[in-house]
Amino acid sequence: MKICVATILSIAILLGNSVKLRASVTGPVPSDGDGPASQVCQQCCQGPAAIPGIPGLPGPAGPMGPYGQPGSKGDAGQQGEIGPIGPMGERGAPGNTGSKGSDGLGLPGKIGPRGPPGLVGAAGQAGVKGQKGEPGETPDDSNQQVAFTVVRTSPSDTSTSQDTRLPFKQAETLLPGTSFDLETGTFTCSVPGTYVFTFSVLKYSNSGSLYIHLVKNNYHVITTHGNSNQRGQLSGSAVLVLQRADTVYLTMYGRAHSDSTYHYTSFSGFLLFSE
Repeated sequence: MKICVATILSIAILLGNSVKLRASVTGPVPSDGDGPASQVCQQCCQGPAAIPGIPGLPGPAGPMGPYGQPGSKGDAGQQGEIGPIGPMGERGAPGNTGSKGSDGLGLPGKIGPRGPPGLVGAAGQAGVKGQKGEPGETPDDSNQQVAFTVVRTSPSDTSTSQDTRLPFKQAETLLPGTSFDLETGTFTCSVPGTYVFTFSVLKYSNSGSLYIHLVKNNYHVITTHGNSNQRGQLSGSAVLVLQRADTVYLTMYGRAHSDSTYHYTSFSGFLLFSE
């Protein structure tokens, strides 16, 4: 680039000198005193163009000029509009299968039957431990039905104690699996669940007062009472939640009546639903 600039400057200097030379040759001629100067013939006075001389060496670089004033700050452009949402990309490949989780804690299994005893060892030595028995099965009571209705057939029974159990003589309804002792008038629960019990006892008007209690495990659940001059049926009912081996029965204080043909005194119960 420096050689090209130097070459251009040399050519410009040579051309300038050539113009000056031509100007001195073709310029006006001084007057001869007789009038205006005569014009020189351009054709006679102009010689052939000279051969350009050798370009001179480039001059030294000039000093750097001063810095210009900074330009004014341009106006801020307006924010462009938000472009449309691009299309959804392709679904990626499925990830790697995770590691297996820790084992959970399950519910305890059913208690199995007791295994046979181990063999008796020699004196002073422990016997061989018996094998573990197979898991047992809990009885399924969900489909078992429990219900009873018992009646009295004797003319009358008299009690002078509030804790005397009212006995019964005949079972009108007693489903298989239902445990009822007629002699003591006691129902024993074999299927845990919710039960309904009802009773009805006849009282004569001239037999004094009569109290009938529905009892669960020695606890008086409900009580009915008839005055000495009152005649009619003493009745009651209750819904009880029973566990296995709970007992339910009636106790009396006074005189209860019935008949072998017309069963005026009765006691009933049934399983509403099991646990």
